[in-house]
Amino acid sequence: MADSEPMVEAEGLTKRFGTTQALDGVDLTAHAGTIVGVLGPNGAGKTTMLRILTTLTHPDSGHARVAGYDVLREPAAVRRNIGVAAQDATLDETLTGRQNLLMIGELSRMSRPAARNRGAELLNTFELSDAADRILKGYSGGMRRRLDVAASMMTSPPVLFLDEPTTGLDPSSRHRVWAAVRALVDDGVTVLLTTQYLDEADRLADRIVVVDHGRVIAEGTPNELKRRTYGAHLEVTLINASAAAAEALRGFSEGPVQHSEDGRHLRAPVRPVPGLVARAVRALDAAGVEVEDVAVHQPSLDDVFMRLTGDQHRELAEVPS
Repeated sequence: MADSEPMVEAEGLTKRFGTTQALDGVDLTAHAGTIVGVLGPNGAGKTTMLRILTTLTHPDSGHARVAGYDVLREPAAVRRNIGVAAQDATLDETLTGRQNLLMIGELSRMSRPAARNRGAELLNTFELSDAADRILKGYSGGMRRRLDVAASMMTSPPVLFLDEPTTGLDPSSRHRVWAAVRALVDDGVTVLLTTQYLDEADRLADRIVVVDHGRVIAEGTPNELKRRTYGAHLEVTLINASAAAAEALRGFSEGPVQHSEDGRHLRAPVRPVPGLVARAVRALDAAGVEVEDVAVHQPSLDDVFMRLTGDQHRELAEVPS
């Protein structure tokens, strides 16, 4: 939705903490009704950027607007138009789950009946109805996280900031959060999402911004980033190592053919076209090479992340199915 209204705009954001340059000129735009996923290693600057956009931290330089309001000149207006699920739960442990949601609604000037109805709806959405009247101290970590995400949605804000919202959740709870977020976006809400889970970003985000060392180093749709940074490749497993295998694959390869130390596993960058696997099997068979398995591997965000930031920074994880 490149032609829709920008709901989050950041230009040239910088922030230093002592000798650490947390942000070094970050630009970012999120349009209405879209999800922008922010990826990066731990310490890349993701949370600092969110703290600036949610008025919790002032930038050293640069400008930012959220929902049409300047984060420095109009912080109260920004806060009225956002929901935030931070990494650390911010709810009151002495209240029940229901009371926490009602409190947030009333502090946000919702009427008590509206807050009660919205709270009940969210408790049901996140499967917390049975625990609604239990003190928060008795919640498990996953239940607290689901309530924290629910609280960020309490006022149905036009802009939602989710900082690693599904960390620690089981697969069922994670999928439930995804469904709730997507439903909000379908209604026009704008979401800025940071996540440690590559599959989460791939499934949810309309656009992805990759941050490293306080800078945006890549951005685009998930498919654009995959095509730009990492092509498909043919993976071949042999029954026995064979020097003839690499030569047989060169006719299909778009670059050097790599092989494992034992010579049984080969990888070749390819252009994925119909019939490629069958042709490769025939070429290997003609060369007298016995094959155990042949497959075309499509690029993933895991490939993108490692290619962009380097293996030494890899802090993201695949989402369990």
